[in-house]
Amino acid sequence: MSKKMKAFGLFLFFVLLASSPLLAQEPSGERASLFKLSLIVGGAVISLAVIAGAFCQAKAISSACDGISRNPAAGPHIRFLLIFGLVLIETLVIYALLITIIILMVKWGAYS
Repeated sequence: MSKKMKAFGLFLFFVLLASSPLLAQEPSGERASLFKLSLIVGGAVISLAVIAGAFCQAKAISSACDGISRNPAAGPHIRFLLIFGLVLIETLVIYALLITIIILMVKWGAYS
C-alpha cells in the first residue's frame, strides 16, 4: 500500500470519526435549512484554503532552501522572492477567511 493511500485512509477515518455524532441523531422530516448548509460550505471553504495554503507554503520554502543550497550567491534574490510568494499565499488564505465570515454571518432566508 502506498503512502498516499495510507494517508487518504487515515484522513477518511478521521472524517468518519468526526461525523459520527451526526449519524447518531434521529432523522427529521425537514430539509436542512440554508443556514446550516452555509455553515458546512463555510467550513469547507476555509478548510480547503488552509490545506492548500499550508501545502504551497511548505513547497515554496522547500524549493527556496534547495535553490539557496545549490547557489548561495543567489540567496538574497531567492529569499526576497520567497517572502513575496509567502505573502501572496497568505493573502489568498485571508481572503478565503473573509469569504467564509461573510457566508457565516449572512442571515439566509431572512430577506425573502
